[in-house]
Amino acid sequence: MMEQTCRIGDIVIGPDRPLCIIAGPCALESVDLCLRIGETVGGACADLGLPYIFKASFDKANRSSIASKRGPGVAQGLRDLSTIRRRLGVPVTTDIHEREQASAAAEHVDLLQIPAFLCRQTDLLAAAAATGRPVNVKKGQFLSPAEMKHVVRKLEEAGCTDMMLTERGTFFGYHRLVNDFIGLGDLMEIGPPVCFDATHSTQLPGATETSGGRPERAPLLARAAVAAGVHCIFLECHPEPAAALSDASNMLPLDQVAALLRSLAAIRGAM
Repeated sequence: MMEQTCRIGDIVIGPDRPLCIIAGPCALESVDLCLRIGETVGGACADLGLPYIFKASFDKANRSSIASKRGPGVAQGLRDLSTIRRRLGVPVTTDIHEREQASAAAEHVDLLQIPAFLCRQTDLLAAAAATGRPVNVKKGQFLSPAEMKHVVRKLEEAGCTDMMLTERGTFFGYHRLVNDFIGLGDLMEIGPPVCFDATHSTQLPGATETSGGRPERAPLLARAAVAAGVHCIFLECHPEPAAALSDASNMLPLDQVAALLRSLAAIRGAM
């Protein structure tokens, strides 16, 4: 399949394009906190010539416990994302979990994200495609890279012209997520641009009532993925990861992000 690009606003992701960064907290917290994160990461990206997309989730529906904090919900969350988008002046992405959320989210964000566990849900993919927004699908932890061809075909048949695939590890082995870099190469050969999720890839699923993590390995994975040729890096970060509403165990401290981005830009520049 011919290599493709994915256009998100003024950003074009793909071969021979600058490395794109998608970053933000996991769950959408206060607007002020999100602006602090977005301004810090966005400023570092601007200094390095890297396009930046802000990410936060209005609802974290896939939690280990029914008591886990999930975010502000659709209505308030989308209003907050619109505010963040306007004030940061960058594209924004969020994940959707039900087909009914697709059209509402598309009015407020620039890129719709399909969670890994939902990547085979035909109705959700079709609803996302029908909005006309670009779609980023996270590869299920239970799928081989080759099986993502079916996801791409569904999106194409539903009319999606801008799409991206995200690698975030597989469940098999070592009691943690494992990244298959041979598989990453196979994923890049499917056609759409590929994003590498460096922080979720460090998860230890089901460790307790919340997933554990090895966030200190996220920079290693991100550097390896950029060296392998991915088109985009996904990071979750927070000024105080331990206090984050969601994924506290695998987010990067915000004050470490700029140094990591400098190393990623240097690797990309050497290729």
